Parts: sequence; structure tokens; C-alpha cells
Amino acid sequence: MDNKARLKLEHITKEFPGTKALSNVGFDVMKGEVHALVGENGAGKSTLVSIIAGVQQPDEGQMFFDGVEIVHHSTLDAQKVGIGLVHQELSLCSHLNIGENIFLGRLPKNMLGVIDYEKLYFESKKLLEMFNSDLAPTEKISDLNVAQRQMVEILKALSYNCKLLILDEPTSSLTDRETKELFKIIRQLKDKGTSIIYISHRLAEIQEICDRISVLRDGHYIKTVNVKDVDVNQVVNMMVGRNIEFLYPPKSTQVAEELLRVENVTSKGIFENINFSLYQGEILGFSGLVGAGRTEVMKAICGIDKKNKGEIYFKKNKIEIKDYKQAIEHGIVYMTEDRKHEGLFLHMNIKHNITAAVLRKLSKSITLDAKKEEDLSSEYVKILDIKTPSVNQECGSLSGGNQQKVLFAKWLAAKPKILIVDEPTRGIDVNVKTEIYKLLRKLSNDGIGVIVITSELPEAIGICDRVVVMHEGVITGIVQGEQINEQCIMKYAANVC
Repeated sequence: MDNKARLKLEHITKEFPGTKALSNVGFDVMKGEVHALVGENGAGKSTLVSIIAGVQQPDEGQMFFDGVEIVHHSTLDAQKVGIGLVHQELSLCSHLNIGENIFLGRLPKNMLGVIDYEKLYFESKKLLEMFNSDLAPTEKISDLNVAQRQMVEILKALSYNCKLLILDEPTSSLTDRETKELFKIIRQLKDKGTSIIYISHRLAEIQEICDRISVLRDGHYIKTVNVKDVDVNQVVNMMVGRNIEFLYPPKSTQVAEELLRVENVTSKGIFENINFSLYQGEILGFSGLVGAGRTEVMKAICGIDKKNKGEIYFKKNKIEIKDYKQAIEHGIVYMTEDRKHEGLFLHMNIKHNITAAVLRKLSKSITLDAKKEEDLSSEYVKILDIKTPSVNQECGSLSGGNQQKVLFAKWLAAKPKILIVDEPTRGIDVNVKTEIYKLLRKLSNDGIGVIVITSELPEAIGICDRVVVMHEGVITGIVQGEQINEQCIMKYAANVC
């Protein structure tokens, strides 16, 4: 790491109607440094990096890049000086292919002004090989999963000759292997003098890859520390402003009746012969590497995706689920991992999102009972402690943690008997994670069967009573008790037992 500042921020301030997002924020990022930026949701991280990247302009303050004051009026201005940003929210064009997305706006052309696809795909392939990816530059974005799309976003930023690369939650959808490949690239960029601002809620990753950490809280700069000088608890305390017991609630010790039994459920080419049981009041985890088939199994059980064969039993009675509507009628609901695109209507208010799955119950004949809708949504806002001045606030304006709470409220309003949650704490801060863990345990204690799909090993170990582990579409193990540990789960996930 060079001892010269690549980026220096002084007194950066930004206000929005009714709130001060940033107040006199200032710190520096050195040349060849991987610099973590941490804070709870709403701390001001996204606003700050959007200012650095030219998406927004500060109301007050100065920015210096390689010792020269810079003023960004657009992202193009930022790119010209060598600043690239990978947003947490994916911004790819789904109808274009990988190569076209990476070089969108800069497509190479031949002497006749026609797009030079040979050169485009050659350059794209070189970038893909940095990740040891088997994907072809010609593959459509619409055919990729979330992890693959995240990788393309990162490659798109790397395609610019960045001096400063900003990565906002870059590993949230990556497998362990892809994360290691990303870290390898980050280290290569660092060795070449590239500076990186790394935003993540995964503090273990920050300890592994970052040199220093700057902490924001409620729009204020708190402190910059060397990674080697602090532990995770100290960082969390700086983020939340108080000591926090980041503990999972006690696990269930009750042996209850079988609530759900799945026998030989198969979807050819995706997963086969899936067998497991869920007991009333337990939290059953589904673990495995990305692509293991966990989400696909749950969607098939719920009738969202088709299955070729297999039986599903609810309280020992065989049930037919041909579509998601039937699953809901049986009391089985699935909460998607992609809240922004599949779970919520971001342009609509909180009230309409919470009641979206129960409109029939709130209707008189063909007329919606507005008071019932208001009362129900207000009740769940209170129960889940959703931070909002009104149920009429637009859902898209909420923090990630509060959006996740709205998604929980939407499906809890349907009074499920079985709740399937897919990556329930992805991209949310430690306080909200703790709240969600307590909520899941309360639901299980109340007799609801809970299935948690998670790629976070500490989460699977800490919250689940049993863990089903999958590898390439098959169940390789079901662990419980002392077997629920990182070594055992990873062996089954890699199918090396």
C-alpha cells in the first residue's frame, strides 16, 4: 500500500427532504489500499459512494483525487478520472449478452462503423477467464442466475482502467469459489496500485481482504481503524454505537409431530429423489453451495416450478400442489431471496405490499375494505418494528432491512403453517439480522414449521435445529446436534464425505 492518498474526502454533506444523509464526512483512501466502508443500513454508505462515483453531488465538502480537487457532474466524469462503481442492485440489460453488457456504451467498431463482435467477445472472454468462468460472452443475461449476474457487474467495472474501484456488497450472491476468485483479483489490482472501497456486512470477509475500515453511523463519520487492530465485536460496537449481543436465540428442544414430508420429489436435470421431513416448531435449514438446487426444490414444493414426480404430505395426508395458489391454500408460503424483483412492489406503498397476498380476506364482495387493510398493515408494521412514518410510504424508499421486514409481514399476514424463507438476511445489517433470527424462532415456537435456505454457514449453524445439505441436485446429508458445524456441513456440500 502506497503512503499517498488516492482519494481524500473533506466535510462531505448531503441532505434530502426531511433527513441529513451525510454530515461532515471525511477520510482518505490510499493508493493500493483495500478500504472497507461499514455501517448499518441507513448509515449513509450508499449515498457517500454515489457521490464519489458522480451519481449524486454533495451539498457541501470537497473531494481530492491523486491530490487534485475533483467535481463530478456525472458518472462519466468519475469514469474519466478512473473511478468505477459496482452497485449492490444489479443494473444489467437482460436482453443483451454478457459481452454487450460489459462493454455497453463502448462497443468496439471496425473501420466501417459496424460493431466488431470478434474483438468484443475476445476482450470479454479475457475478463471471464479472470474468474475461471465457463460462461461464454454470447450468453444472454436473462439466462444467468443471480450469482452469475453479479459477476458480470464486477467484470463490467473492471473493464475500465480503474484507479479506484468501489464494490458495494460484491459477494452477496457469489459462491465460496467465486468469492475466492474475486479476492484473488482484488489482490492483483491492489498490487498494481488500484485502490478499492469495499462495502460489506460480512465482517469476516473484511478482515480477510481489507487493510483499513472506516465506520459511518447515522450519516456521521465515526472512525478509521487498521483491520489488524480490531476484532469483529469492536467493529460492530462502532457501527451501532453500543455493545450488542449478536447471539442466536436458543434452539428448540421439543419433539413435535411431523408437519411436512417430501418423498422422491424430482425435476429432471435439476434435482432428484429429494426426501426430508419438517416437524412442527422446528427450524430446518437447507445448506449447500450456490447451484446445489435448494431454491429449485422449494419452488417445486410450492408449485412455482414444475416437478416430474414425487409426493408431498401435510400432517401425514397426501396433498396436491399444482401451482402456488394451492400451496398458499394449504398454508405453505415461499419468501423469495430476491425481494426487489420478485418479492415486493417497490413503487407501491407499505400497506399495499403487506396486504398483497390477502386481498380476498379484506374484501366485501368485490370492494376492498380500506379500514381493514389499514389496520392489518399497521399491525404488522408495529409487530415487526418497521421503521416508517406511515404505511403509505413507498416501499422502495425503505432501507434493505425494513424492506425485508415488509416482505416478512406480507407472508405472515397470510397466516402460514409452513414458512419457507430464502436467504432471509442477505444484505441487511447486524441489528436487523438479530431481529429476524428472533422472529424465526418465535414463529417456530408458536408451532409454525420454518425452512431456511441460507448460504451463510454461521446462520445455518446458529439458527437451525437440523440442516439438510445439498450438492448438485441431491441431498448428501442431514445433520443435527453436534454435527451442525462448519466442517461437517462443508464436507456434505462438497460431497467429499
